[in-house]
Amino acid sequence: MKNNSQINSRSKEITTKYFQFLDQHINDVVNGRVLEFMELNQIASELAISHQHLTDTIRKETGEHPCHFYDEKIILMAKELLKDKKVSIANVSLSLTYDPSNFSKFFKKWTGMTPGEFRKKM
Repeated sequence: MKNNSQINSRSKEITTKYFQFLDQHINDVVNGRVLEFMELNQIASELAISHQHLTDTIRKETGEHPCHFYDEKIILMAKELLKDKKVSIANVSLSLTYDPSNFSKFFKKWTGMTPGEFRKKM
C-alpha cells in the first residue's frame, strides 16, 4: 500500500508531466506538426492515466480543472503570436486551429479584449 508521501510524489509527477505535455502539444499544433488540439481524454491516455484520474490529480494539486490550464496556455501562445503584427489575426487563429470568429470570442472571454484590441495595446 502506498503511503501519503508516495501518493503526493505521484500527484506532483502527473501534474508536471501534464504541463510539459501541454507545452509541447501546443507548440506542435502551432508549428504544424499536429493538425488539431487533443481532447483531455486523449491527453490522459498519452500520459497513461484515466481522464478522471488526471482531472482529480490536477484539481488536487492546483485547485483548477485541467482544461483551465489548457486554455490558459493557448491564450499565452496566442498573445505571443499576436505580437508579430505582420501575421494577420485570422492566421493566428488558424494556426491555433480556431475559426477566426470563435478565436475572437475565446480570446475576449479570457482577456477581456479582442485580439485586435490586444494588438493595439502592444
